[in-house]
Amino acid sequence: MAYVAEMKDGIVQQVLAMPDDCDPVEFATGLFGGTWLQTSFNGTIRKNFAGIGYSYDETRDAFIAPEPEIHLGFNEETCQWIIPDAQITE
Repeated sequence: MAYVAEMKDGIVQQVLAMPDDCDPVEFATGLFGGTWLQTSFNGTIRKNFAGIGYSYDETRDAFIAPEPEIHLGFNEETCQWIIPDAQITE
């Protein structure tokens, strides 16, 4: 199974599964029109699996999650936000 993300203004609108026996981007474009990019669960395509609301950074060729309120920075290699460890208080 291959996965594609529908893009609008650089933001993922939806992610769909496509058949393996075709070019998934071409198939989605032919069916629905619009702009589609391939994504993968294991991060081999565009570093992160696309999710609704993720942005696509053309320079990094990566899907990036929305910036969380609390973070320690951004990992350029993985294109993921660095989240502090949760602290449990009683």
